[in-house]
Amino acid sequence: MPNDFDMTALLATVNQLAQLAGKQIMEIYETDFDVEHKDDKSPLTKADMAAHNTIVKGLQETVPRWPILSEESASIPYEERAQWPCYWLVDPLDGTREFIKRNGEFTVNIALIENHQPILGVVYVPATGVTYFAAVGQGAFKWLPKQSPKPIRARSCPQDRLTIAGSRSHAGQSLQKFIEGLGVEIELVSIGSSLKSCLVAEGKVDIYPRFGPTSEWDTAAAQCVVEQAGGYLTDTQLQPLRYNTKESLINPYFLVFGDKRKDWSHHLAQAMPLNS
Repeated sequence: MPNDFDMTALLATVNQLAQLAGKQIMEIYETDFDVEHKDDKSPLTKADMAAHNTIVKGLQETVPRWPILSEESASIPYEERAQWPCYWLVDPLDGTREFIKRNGEFTVNIALIENHQPILGVVYVPATGVTYFAAVGQGAFKWLPKQSPKPIRARSCPQDRLTIAGSRSHAGQSLQKFIEGLGVEIELVSIGSSLKSCLVAEGKVDIYPRFGPTSEWDTAAAQCVVEQAGGYLTDTQLQPLRYNTKESLINPYFLVFGDKRKDWSHHLAQAMPLNS
């Protein structure tokens, strides 16, 4: 980890930037905004770009030493990215589909990556003002408006009942097979964006399985929060996700869970071929 800066001060700066971006997002959220589509058919709004510009400008002004990879500027060649030992990984508006649906389930995600691992993460929820944040050696916290940040911790699995987080917009057959194979009573919580991972981090959900495409900026900030809360965000081989290791920025399928004593790999094998 870079050792010549104050991690506490850096977290404060990133929290402030995420909240500023969130304020701009909410200003657009209250208007009759237009929706465009990128080449991959994913939606794009003025809020995505406003948040992107605010975060990039703020990071460049306050901590210019590290490059920035954002969802809205993701065309940087791998040959260039591969030279980065440390960089910012940003999703200025995670859950654009939820933003368009106006259900409040979208986040601002900012992570600092070093040696392919997230060492700082901030997940801000503009619609509620809630912030989840963490850094290596600092722990993980949930910060509600007008309150002090409170430490959060992933929980051990109950014996006879599991609470599972599923995607609001991307549920699929593999998730259903996974749930059916668990053999216990299930409560399914459907919610958008990186909020699913944060629910694991704060001990409200036992596992979030994702059997569908995501990008590296979707998971990095939440992974830091989950790991510093004592949980895990892994691929289907139960290895932690790593970042900026290949040309593609698409993640493998993954699991987010708080209790590694449970044999999740057994249930994965029942749900799907492990070829991702």
